[in-house]
Amino acid sequence: MNALTFITCGSVDDGKSTLIGRLLLDSKAILSDQLANASNTSHRTDDGQQPDLAAFTDGLQAEREQGITIDVAWRYFATPARKFIIGDTPGHVQYTRNMVTAATNADAAVVLVDATKLDWQNPALELLAQTRRHSLLVNRLRVPSVVFAINKLDAVDDPQTAFTNISAALHHFAALGQIDCAGTVPVSALMGYNVVLAHPGWAGYHGPSLLALLEGLPTIAELETISAAAQPPSLPHLAVQWVENRNTVPRGAHGRRIYWGRLAVGTISVGSLLQLSPSAQHAQVAQLLTTTRQDLGNLPAQAGDTVGVVLDREIDISRGDWLIARQASLGSQRTTATIAWLDEQPLNVGRTYWALHGHRWVKVKVCAIDHQIDIATLTTSPTDTLVANSIGQVQLHFQTPLPLAPYATSRVLGSLILVDTASHSTAAAVLINA
Repeated sequence: MNALTFITCGSVDDGKSTLIGRLLLDSKAILSDQLANASNTSHRTDDGQQPDLAAFTDGLQAEREQGITIDVAWRYFATPARKFIIGDTPGHVQYTRNMVTAATNADAAVVLVDATKLDWQNPALELLAQTRRHSLLVNRLRVPSVVFAINKLDAVDDPQTAFTNISAALHHFAALGQIDCAGTVPVSALMGYNVVLAHPGWAGYHGPSLLALLEGLPTIAELETISAAAQPPSLPHLAVQWVENRNTVPRGAHGRRIYWGRLAVGTISVGSLLQLSPSAQHAQVAQLLTTTRQDLGNLPAQAGDTVGVVLDREIDISRGDWLIARQASLGSQRTTATIAWLDEQPLNVGRTYWALHGHRWVKVKVCAIDHQIDIATLTTSPTDTLVANSIGQVQLHFQTPLPLAPYATSRVLGSLILVDTASHSTAAAVLINA
């Protein structure tokens, strides 16, 4: 089974770092020196002395001093059933961009909910804004599996009532946002309840532990393989990342340049007819090389492979260009997209930004803002601007055509980022709509 990459997200201080620390500790993935350091900042519980679990992930000095997670901390561990890569993302609103970056590579997301922050006795309780925002973002970013983990139930008077009411609120919100929920688990990250080992009957729950649930989730690669088998073949698109010139040894066939890149969709093989986007120059594949410079011969390169392409004639290709199927569209200059605005400076209609699509930088103008999504009600409303951490739909016009595709069908062709031309800060994550 493939390794599962998942992130933990949610509001600040919901226990994300502690949950990961518990997963690492109870799965015996903590080195002795790390455990010793964490024990120096341990605290006492009813079961005795506990190490500071969050210390296993909060590695930056600023995080230590502030007691929060700022950057995304990646950790690795394995069980007899599976390997895991975990991303501990920040909960503070001002670090939402870090969470978005991590989510783009995630097979699953564990959204933590702190029961002690909610009116858990109220069947009609309101979820925290950051819980709703992160749930909505991971859904829009097409993270395949979303798991809700209701944490700190050991700190409330009636864990079963709290779990019942909070679960109902989460499922109602998920239904409104069309979020597929892979499971809802009551946990205590501090005490270890239902994290690695199941505690049947606690909080009225008799399902699998969080780890057991994660062990059975599919990866993006597995889902894309299933989807590709059920659909017509995609036309190949390869983003050129590096051009190896003719003076480099060893060279490609006939001493021609080698164009290295990752195949976003489709397949290519020797003899495939390709064209360059946006110039429409065309050529035929003369040779395919692996990253170890082995000749693939007649074997095709598949979507996701990094390959070196040698063409039957020299054409002007640079980093950022796309080699695409001869019959594919050269690209579009206008598109409708969902945008997660991350910059402190608001988005205004008419502004021009740098857009990074694959490895190509191109100027883009925001022509219109269609609407903004209310993260509380998930309704849309007209607006003239988008402020930091808001989500909306916009109309974009690119300086040159780009080979775009809906994000739902291709994460590579359907995504890009916007960068402020003056400050050079990342301004937005953009997902191309259908």
